[in-house]
Amino acid sequence: MKLIREEIESVDFIVEERNGKKSMYIEGIFLQGDIQNRNGRMYPIDTLRKEVQRYNESNIVTGRALGELGHPDGPTVNLDRVSHKIVSLKENGSNFIGKAKILNTPMGNIAKSLIDEGVKLGVSSRGVGSLRPTKEGYNVVSDDFMLSTAADIVADPSAPDAFVEGIMEGKDWVWDGGVLREQQIAKTYKTINTLVDKKQLDESKLNIFNDFLNSL
Repeated sequence: MKLIREEIESVDFIVEERNGKKSMYIEGIFLQGDIQNRNGRMYPIDTLRKEVQRYNESNIVTGRALGELGHPDGPTVNLDRVSHKIVSLKENGSNFIGKAKILNTPMGNIAKSLIDEGVKLGVSSRGVGSLRPTKEGYNVVSDDFMLSTAADIVADPSAPDAFVEGIMEGKDWVWDGGVLREQQIAKTYKTINTLVDKKQLDESKLNIFNDFLNSL
């Protein structure tokens, strides 16, 4: 499974007031289906619909749908970088319209300051899944796709594809005990755990570690 990120720049930042308290929100298209995007990928609407339903039930309804400020280099959400909470994600034609509340966290306050100063920001969905190449030259995202977050807040969403396609997107990720791990790391752990003889373990640790570093 590959780490997959897609950026959207057509989102609005709005302020809502309730009971005298003002809150800032992101609102707009978070996901797009049945269209080839600029990263050369296409998400079948049925794949997105199924995953959005799961994400709504397991993350949004339970208050666990969080996003980060910036470009995380893996599929997990880092709590120290959380800037907002996604409160809704609804289907609208072939798009999924999302809304997220910017939180009073350190990263959330940075995002608010950037917005107040007129910095152009966008959102980037992040998930893992398999890609199936087509004869037409684009990749179709398979039905094993799973969202990590429907939206991170990112700057310069119009940057070249090389900016979006970070080095971590070229790595494979696997489930290991309910946790997503980079495949080579999981393989290394497995190799170490099979070395039951202490002398063999001591002699092999350095070689295994060097092999891992060389594979990056």
